[in-house]
Formats: sequence, structure tokens, C-alpha cells
Amino acid sequence: MSSQDAPPPLLDLLSARLLAPVDAPAQRRAALLVLDWLGCALGARRLPLAAQLRTVCAQQAAGPCSSLGAGRREPGAALLLNAALGNGLEMDDVDRGAILHPGPVVIPVALAAAQLRGADAGALLAAVVRGYEATIRIGRSLGRGHYRYWHPTSTAGAFGAAVAAASVFGLDASALADAMGTAGSRTGGLWQMRHEPVPTKSLHNSEAARSGLTAALLAQAGIPGPRRVLEGPQGLYAATAPDAAPEQILRDAPDWLIHTTSLKPWAACRHAHPAIDALRLLRPFDPVRVAAIEVATYGEALQFCDRLEPATEAEARFSLQHALASVALHGDPAPHHFSAAALHGSGLAALRAKVRLRLDPALDAAFPRHYGARVRLTMLDGSVREQTCLDAWGDPEWPMLESDVRSKAHALAAWGGVPADAAGLGFDAALALADGGGLDTFVAAFDALGQCADDEGEGCAPDQARIAAR
Repeated sequence: MSSQDAPPPLLDLLSARLLAPVDAPAQRRAALLVLDWLGCALGARRLPLAAQLRTVCAQQAAGPCSSLGAGRREPGAALLLNAALGNGLEMDDVDRGAILHPGPVVIPVALAAAQLRGADAGALLAAVVRGYEATIRIGRSLGRGHYRYWHPTSTAGAFGAAVAAASVFGLDASALADAMGTAGSRTGGLWQMRHEPVPTKSLHNSEAARSGLTAALLAQAGIPGPRRVLEGPQGLYAATAPDAAPEQILRDAPDWLIHTTSLKPWAACRHAHPAIDALRLLRPFDPVRVAAIEVATYGEALQFCDRLEPATEAEARFSLQHALASVALHGDPAPHHFSAAALHGSGLAALRAKVRLRLDPALDAAFPRHYGARVRLTMLDGSVREQTCLDAWGDPEWPMLESDVRSKAHALAAWGGVPADAAGLGFDAALALADGGGLDTFVAAFDALGQCADDEGEGCAPDQARIAAR
């Protein structure tokens, strides 16, 4: 086939779709996800990684971009901190089909780009919607074979970050394709970090965000990128995706894909959530009288979350046994149930030993369209009850309401040590982005919250009059 007969590059076709007008419902959804990301990031501020990254960022040059704990910094430093924090507690949003988390990569980039260009709230939210769209479509196209070794939030997220920044910059379809090509040419993120006690997973978000922003800046300067970086003979599909599904790039959808994103109410890996919800629905029961908790679920949940004896806080969030023991003992699992101090709490080890996991072929076949689990609870008296959750709370089939998302965000902010009034102003300003609120008001509230993180709460009482005046 001659070059004249070759089909257009996938990135060219995708970029034309991405520049469609963003409607009000999609902007409203984007504002809610900004609120959710902010709550997740505030909750993560007490993690050791947060303090370490604040130290690193504080050593970088001052600049125009807000960071959650290191003041105004140059964009790369701000993204290093902001993108990592959104994933720290494993409560960030998720697209099931793509098996990735768009928010902690796309939203910090959209904010940084908006601050670089003095953009308004509408431009910020449109960038979020378009960044999610690219991340999800490309993530879904990579397939389960890619997921075996590669972290899709990092690989597909770099594309979405480039799109978010390019949207704010007002790049045309050709430059947008260049930005995605450049970002995709260096994308990556290996799962090996799951097997070692390191925080690298969150840092993958930072690198995807920083790479995407740089790619958009290069495209704005007229530097071209490889347009066939997905489908080319040495492209991403050939190198990393043995069961790639390129048709997902242009698959028809009734609406922007940001509406398909799931939210996570529990501080654990998303693969644990359907089992958590199933056991919650079997309450109340006396945990002392539990004989066995049997979990049947899909393969990836077992691969990622079969961990009988978690030794660290991060491992606890990736342990089905710990998550279900916590539900049995405490009820709804809160962040402190996964802390290092809670790992050896009274009764938890014994309950973890009673959790038995197995693969369910039907639930495995339904993945990733549905993340499902069936929980069978057997008591010492021989009584048995069973509950199946094909979808988890927070999925589009079982959505969290706006009030639920606000409650989650407030709980996380409190866990992170942020005063309720400061957090409330930030959350109000996030939602107001879709209702005529100014980006300056949100940035002022965000900067106040960053001061909370910077000085551990001293002097971070919000100046409501100053914020309202922005």
C-alpha cells in the first residue's frame, strides 16, 4: 500500500473528535471530578511521600503554578506534587474499560496549563473533559495484554495530559495530534513497582502529567510528533499491546466518556471494591462468630490484591484479605483502617486468615466491562449468606451522588488534617467552576489549602473575604 493509500493516522482522526464543543453537563461532571481529585490529594498529604515531594518541590524554582504544599512553582515541580497526591490513597477515579485513573494526571495538567495561559474556568473544564476522553479511548485500545506489564494510567495518561494542555493552549487539530504523538513516544510505566515497597505508582502520574504538558508546549512551538505512534510498526501497540483494539479510538459513544468514569468511596485498590460492597451488604454480623469469608472474583483482582499479610500501608490497600477483615470488624472502611498502625490491630490478623479467594470464570469474562465479586459468609453456627456485586458503589450503574462525593472529600480532608472551613471553600469553588465561578476564586482557595499542607495547618485559616473577592 502506498503512502497515498494508507489510512489517516489514528491520532489525526482522534484529534478531530477531541475538539468538539464541550457541553454543560460534561463541564458539570468535570467540576465534580475536580472536587473529588482535590479531596483525594488533601487526604494524601499525611503520607510520607507527600512530605518528601514537598521538600523536593520547594527546592525548585518559583513559578506561576500552584502546588499543594510547596507554594507557586514552575510547572514541572507543581505537577510532580499535585499529580502524585491525587493517587496516594488509591481513592482516585477510574475508567473500568481502560483500567486506569484519568483524574490525577489530567486535572493537575489542566490547572497548570490554565495558570500558564491565564485561562478561565470554562477552558479548564473543557480541557479536563477532552483529556479524559483521550486517556480513556487510548487506554481502552491498549487491551488486557498491555495491562499485564504496563501501568495504563501512565501510558495512556501521557496522551490525555497532552490533550488537556493543548486544549487550554487553543491548539488546532494538527498540533493536537503532534502533542499526542510526542507524549506517546516516551510513555511508559512498568508494574514491577507493585512487587516492591516503593511509592512509584503515584510518581507514574507525575511523569505522565509532566510529559504531556511538555509535549503540548513543543507542539505549540511547531515541533511535530510521530502521528502513528499507536499503530505504527514500532509503535505502542506493536511494542506493548498484544491484543490491542484500535477500533476503541473512534468507537461511537452517546456522550463524552467522562460520564463513564467511576468514583471510589473506599481507600483501597479499585479491584477490592466489589467484594467490599458485597460484604457491607451482608452486615450486620458478629465478626467473632465468622467462620469463613469466601470471595469469588475476576483474575486481575486476585493478581493485584491477593495479599494475606500486608506489611505496609500501601500493601494493605492492595489486600482483599485486609479490606474484608476491616469491613467485618469496623464496617465501612476508612483511610485509617489501612494505616500502618492498623495492620496488626486486634482481631484483624485472625479475620484476614478467614478470607479465601478464588477465580470466578463468569466474573472474569465480564471484566473489564464490570468489576464484580461474590462473597459467601459462613458463620460458626453453620449459617451461610451470599451477596454478589457485579458493579461497585461509584460505578455509573450505582453512582455516588454529589452529596456523597462531597462527604468523601470532607472526610479525606479531615484525615489529612485540613480544617473543615478551608476544605469547604475549596470544594465550593471547584463545583462553582461549572456554575459561573471564576478560576481565580478556585486558585485562591487551592493556594490556601496548599498553605495548610506547607505548614501543617498553622496559619492556613482561609481568608474568606479575600477568596470571595477574586
